[in-house]
Amino acid sequence: MLQCTAVTDVPLIEALVALVGMEGGPEHPQDVLVQDDFLLCELGEHGEAAEHAAHVWTADVPDDDRDLWLLWTGTGAHRVHRFDTLPLCPALLRDLVTRAVTSCAYFDHHPGPHSFSVTDPLGDLIAQQIHGEIQQFTAEDDNTSDSEGS
Repeated sequence: MLQCTAVTDVPLIEALVALVGMEGGPEHPQDVLVQDDFLLCELGEHGEAAEHAAHVWTADVPDDDRDLWLLWTGTGAHRVHRFDTLPLCPALLRDLVTRAVTSCAYFDHHPGPHSFSVTDPLGDLIAQQIHGEIQQFTAEDDNTSDSEGS
């Protein structure tokens, strides 16, 4: 399933209050978000009845897997934001061949599919571009090393 494409501006004052008030929050909340930041909904495509959600901060608290999320509904002047510290989704994807285990990156009881079933075409395109640039850079570096050794 494709990732939702909803984007929202971050209500900065409310975000800073939420970051300061959360247990295990950042030491310097003002460094996490800045004025005019925007966040993309991280969930899979979903209906209008479900809230959009963007991860803001992972709490640094032992034995308490809760993260701060920005949740919103509506658009434009009718957009309503709220911040909530939510427990992590317990779902796991196990690859029996490689024995790899992937955790769902969303909050517990999120709408739609788990994060490991959601694809982000733009993120994949950017990753592919970066991978190609790294290969090109590495090849150029290898060619420079070969000519210096001759």
